[in-house]
Amino acid sequence: MEGVCGNPPEICFIQERRYNNNHSNNTVKQEGPKREAILDLNKYKDQQVRVRFIGGREVVGLLKGFDSLMNLVLEEVVETIRDPEDDSVLTSETRQLGLVVIRGPALLTISPVDGTQVIENPYANPENVV
Repeated sequence: MEGVCGNPPEICFIQERRYNNNHSNNTVKQEGPKREAILDLNKYKDQQVRVRFIGGREVVGLLKGFDSLMNLVLEEVVETIRDPEDDSVLTSETRQLGLVVIRGPALLTISPVDGTQVIENPYANPENVV
């Protein structure tokens, strides 16, 4: 008597078991090398940092934690509201957010608040400003 595979049923059963064991979905995934952080943010831990997001939002808060994917945890976060007419202009309005978890892919820039100052854009041509 022939099995489905053209061999005796016992052989077909053994071949099927081998195939299923070698191609099962229960395989153990091997972990690759651990990713290193792009930036060393340890020196800014428990300090005020300014974070700009893709899309224009900007917040300031205490850096409490981060990981190698640049996900951040900020405490005592304050968002500076942008002008609805012109997204490039910050208003004096702020909004308290408290504790915030920020996903790394949403970050545009991160910088310490201490030791930085806002300057005029040296590349802006004042004659072209409307």
